[in-house]
Amino acid sequence: MIQRVTAPRLFPPPRYSHASVVEAGTRLAFLAGSVPLDAAGELVGAGDPVRQAEQVITNLTEQLREVGSDLAHVLVTEVYVVSDDPAVLSAVWDVVEASGLSTGPHSSTLLGVSCLGYTGQLVEITATAVVPEADTDGRAARAEGEGWRA
Repeated sequence: MIQRVTAPRLFPPPRYSHASVVEAGTRLAFLAGSVPLDAAGELVGAGDPVRQAEQVITNLTEQLREVGSDLAHVLVTEVYVVSDDPAVLSAVWDVVEASGLSTGPHSSTLLGVSCLGYTGQLVEITATAVVPEADTDGRAARAEGEGWRA
C-alpha cells in the first residue's frame, strides 16, 4: 500500500505528492524533489544557489516531518544544481553538510544540470528516508546500532 502525502504548510504541488510512504517491513518515504518555494509558491533566493539550498533544506525538513521522519533518517538524496561550476556545486553541498543530511547512513549524488522545473530555480533535492516506528510517547524511535544520529 502506498500513502501519498502533501504537507499542508508547503505550496501545493502540481500533479505530484511531496512524499510517498511504502510499507514493506520497514517504512520508507520517497520524497518528491524539494524546491526553493515558500508556502505561497514564491521563489526564495532568486539568483542565489546557497539561499535556495537553505530553503530547499527547510522544505525537505517539513516534508520529512509530515511523514514522521527527519533528516537523520534520510537514506539517499539527489542534489540538483543549475550550474557547471564546481565551486557553485560545492557551495550548495556546504549547505547540505551543515544541515546534517550528509551524516549517518545517507548516500547522495550531486549533479550540475542545465535547468529545473520552476523559473529561476537553481536547486532541488530528492530523498528517500526511513519512517521510524513511533515509541510509546508518539515520538519517532531511532534505530539502534545502525549509525542513526540522535
